[in-house]
Amino acid sequence: MGRLDRRMVSKAVVGTSLALAATLASAETTRLSIDPQHSTVGFRVRHLVTKVSGQFRGFEGAIDLDQTNLAASKVAVTIQAATIDTNVEARDKDLRSARFFDVAKYPTLSFTSTGITDVAGNKGRIKGTLAMHGVSREVVLDAEFLGAGKDPWGNQRFGFHAQAKVNRKDFGMAWNEVIEAGGVLVGDEVEISLDVEAVPAK
Repeated sequence: MGRLDRRMVSKAVVGTSLALAATLASAETTRLSIDPQHSTVGFRVRHLVTKVSGQFRGFEGAIDLDQTNLAASKVAVTIQAATIDTNVEARDKDLRSARFFDVAKYPTLSFTSTGITDVAGNKGRIKGTLAMHGVSREVVLDAEFLGAGKDPWGNQRFGFHAQAKVNRKDFGMAWNEVIEAGGVLVGDEVEISLDVEAVPAK
């Protein structure tokens, strides 16, 4: 075999190896779609001396799950700001206004992961960019992969839980009101809680 032939064979072997590696990598990653009917995007924030809970009703997202290497997984979610729901219509209207989310100007929130660290078992920390109210900042979610199973109709489902804390002032939502007893009406820290069920993307 001549030198040219050996080079051609070597390139063919390298090309085949790269194609095989890409195939194996894609086989390990499962593209999932978040099922909004069985998922919750929730939050809590202090109001006076207690906390008010709410959620966003409209959202969609995708998860690239690598069960053999969770650190290689990815997630991207888009939330419709106008779907905020705290079970009080007057308060929800206020939250949609320019004093808070200003949904007419900023109709969506989004989170896109940039990496997963500190993986231990099925838990890890998801770093990503949260875009809200025209501001983008890095946020870290403490997340857990809850497992997978089939529902009564044979559909494969995957479960996840994640939580984080953010300061609403970091995203330009600084409105507040001083109360007579001292302090302010609304807390700055917002607790985020995500309970997600996802299915293989079609």
